Amino acid sequence: MTTFLLDGPDTAPTTILLAHGAGAPMDSASMTATAKALAAAGLRVARFEFHYMSARRYGHRKPPPRAETVNPEYIKAIADLRAKGVTGPLIIGGKSMGGRVASMVADELFAKGEISGLLCLGYPFHPPAKPEQLRTKHLAGLKTPTLIFQGTRDEFGTRDEVAGYDLSDSIEVLWLEDGDHDLKPRKSISGFSAADHLKTLAEAVKAWADRIVS
Repeated sequence: MTTFLLDGPDTAPTTILLAHGAGAPMDSASMTATAKALAAAGLRVARFEFHYMSARRYGHRKPPPRAETVNPEYIKAIADLRAKGVTGPLIIGGKSMGGRVASMVADELFAKGEISGLLCLGYPFHPPAKPEQLRTKHLAGLKTPTLIFQGTRDEFGTRDEVAGYDLSDSIEVLWLEDGDHDLKPRKSISGFSAADHLKTLAEAVKAWADRIVS
């Protein structure tokens, strides 16, 4: 059975299931802050880990696998979340690799009515310094309502780069000024704090979620 970290009210109309990025666990500072911000906006948030990351808690230093190989783990996490009694509309997604994995299983689940949308936090459009190695092919025909938050200085995909990609009309990309891959800005340069961006993110996600599940 998948282990979850849960935040937000039990009575929230919508639940968001989030997977972590390639290098940090579900309880990293970034993931925790994001979950708390979404919960404060009135959303129910569930976080989980892929097996390789869980194994690190017991001293097994496994490298991140190829993203597509953990697709079945994401699908199982959804089933386990429902088995725990979580009902109502479900949005799936995650941080970086977690969001990418969710994006690869989303359309199949959306077509079955099992999910309502996809939320990606810092999508890894390409590896850093390798803009030719795009991870966008499946995004061109994506049918699931999708919201991507990206920092304007994210080395996995900048605003200028993303503007040239062939992305489905189902995808909305919201940019956070001076945000890095963790969506964190440099306050001395941008005037924004990490807390500012998290508040903006949470309010936008809540408004978007209410719109797509209504």
